Amino acid sequence: MNQLELKALAKINLGLDVLGKRENGYHDVRMIMQSIYLYDTIRIEKTGADEGISLCSNLSYLPSDGSNIAYKAAELLKEEFGIREGVRITLDKHIPVAAGLAGGSSNAAAVLFGMNRMFRLGLSQKELMDRGVKLGADVPYCIMRGTVLAEGIGEELTRLPAMPKCTVLIAKPPVSVSTKMVYEALDAEEIPKHPDIDGIIKGLEEGDLRQIARSMGNVLEDVTIPMHPVIAQIKQEMLEAGAIGAMMSGSGPTVFGLFENRAAARAAQKNIREKALARQVYVTNIHSVRRD
Repeated sequence: MNQLELKALAKINLGLDVLGKRENGYHDVRMIMQSIYLYDTIRIEKTGADEGISLCSNLSYLPSDGSNIAYKAAELLKEEFGIREGVRITLDKHIPVAAGLAGGSSNAAAVLFGMNRMFRLGLSQKELMDRGVKLGADVPYCIMRGTVLAEGIGEELTRLPAMPKCTVLIAKPPVSVSTKMVYEALDAEEIPKHPDIDGIIKGLEEGDLRQIARSMGNVLEDVTIPMHPVIAQIKQEMLEAGAIGAMMSGSGPTVFGLFENRAAARAAQKNIREKALARQVYVTNIHSVRRD
């Protein structure tokens, strides 16, 4: 196997709660992650012996050196297993960048998964996840995928019942959000309301999409929306168009809406684009992984 092509899926947070801050600066979280069928295409190719890692993408502003998390993933496995052959990584990016959708982490997960297969390293999913957490807190989840409860700093993962099928609308406004700044601002305030994570889990167990939507919540909205009111505008557009729930994903600025009716999601997509609230607006689906 000299070449491999993989889909690196985006994720949304159905619920995101912050429980506290550790002495090392990391935050204890409790959140429910869900992969969606919006993806980057990752191509991995072997090159000559004693060659290094090369990386390119369709986005000129993305780094192509060791500061890129996908590059770091390849470097990690090459060094650990003494892989002499070179690796060429091509990223065809469609997941919005720096958007709260784990695009970079998903790219790194795909590289770990692909190189494990390509070079027959024999690593289990758990062993890949143990290496992934060295690259970023979301990488283990992006290896696991599906509907998952994440605790600790995001690395303690528990598979949940699959999310009921629905249409997902994704809208990323043209603003940038610093995750570090959002969490620092959150520390300075009392969290007024915590999301009902257990209510989401109950909805998943019962296959009740409306229960899930009612229970959704993201404490980081309290910080990010005052910085970028367009997030609240997009949420309102989705709800008025018929979304049964709409929320910011991660630290933002991307907003997602859950729809039972695909035509309603298409109408919301059109409205958001026409009002210039966001240019990157996609209608997609839930990606399910069966619980063993």
